Amino acid sequence: MDVEERLRLITRYPAEEVLTLDELRGLLESGYRLNHYIGFEISGYIHIGTGLVSMAKVADLQRAGVRPTIFLADIHSWLNNKLGGDLDLIRRVAASYYTAAFRKIIEAMGGDPDGVRFVLGSELYHNNDEYWFLLMDIVRNLTLSDVRHSLTILGRKMGESIPLAYLVYPPLQVADVFALGAHIPHGGIDQRRAHILAREVALKVKFYPLTVDGRRIKPVALHHKLLPALNISERPKSREELSEMKMSKSIPQSAIFVHDGPDEIRQKISKAYCPPRDTEYNPVLEILRISAFREERKEPFVLERPAKYGGPLEFLSYEELERAYAAGQIHPADLKNAAAEALIRALEPVRAFFQGPGAKTLQEMKDLVITR
Repeated sequence: MDVEERLRLITRYPAEEVLTLDELRGLLESGYRLNHYIGFEISGYIHIGTGLVSMAKVADLQRAGVRPTIFLADIHSWLNNKLGGDLDLIRRVAASYYTAAFRKIIEAMGGDPDGVRFVLGSELYHNNDEYWFLLMDIVRNLTLSDVRHSLTILGRKMGESIPLAYLVYPPLQVADVFALGAHIPHGGIDQRRAHILAREVALKVKFYPLTVDGRRIKPVALHHKLLPALNISERPKSREELSEMKMSKSIPQSAIFVHDGPDEIRQKISKAYCPPRDTEYNPVLEILRISAFREERKEPFVLERPAKYGGPLEFLSYEELERAYAAGQIHPADLKNAAAEALIRALEPVRAFFQGPGAKTLQEMKDLVITR
């Protein structure tokens, strides 16, 4: 696979931004084996934003010859009081439900789960003096203003009432990037500030500097799109506002979970925000795109419509479908039906896993969610 094809795979949908594209091309041209990293807090059910969108990009990176790492951020989750702040429980969920779900989704997205490295945060930190020297070296090169600016918009709005743990969080994320040797830190666009922080201090710290052929480099940040919440009532005004209006595990009506059944998927999408002709920040269009148009189609996608409204429409690309919706040729109800059926098909391998070999793991997670 040549550099341009590798670049195309890494930067295609659902990728939204690369910091920077020229640096990424340079890394690929070096021929050096590149490492990736994406981190996840451990809390409730995995929804399709975390599952399909994130893992689609992990599979793309793997196909492009990059070595992927999924970081199970148990300490970060504990700092953020996830699962009631029960660290033992967080670790148990990370090792069971999260690992099993991610492995199956990667496989469904065309990747090889056996080629993905899973790292638990507390295992990375345990008896690792070099990590803590690295962290201290990072904070020596940061100001309080740097860290506050790297927080989410919600955190910055909290003013002086912000928990001190939130200020520890960004330097930990930066240290994770370096400690894991991640040339390509990856996350949703809401992780942008933390990755910029990593880029800003990369050439200043002395411990675990990222190198290619002995040359120190900045990490190349890769950000994918966020899926808007199903239950939003208006279009987000900006990318930052979308980070507050994305699908959320803690708000079940906002999200579709990777193990939801067909009826549940249809019911949730039927109630989703989907204004006529509006293609920006439209969760139904995004669901259809990731479910049916991630790969180049060899056969047309058929969108069913009642005969009295013109009958079925066929599309070979997402762009064609989006233009048709913007032109008013597709009713929101027909778009919702098409998105639901496409998502049901895309999630079938994951759903089958959780109804079979993974049933016990899912039931344990369900019991946990009910009691928390």
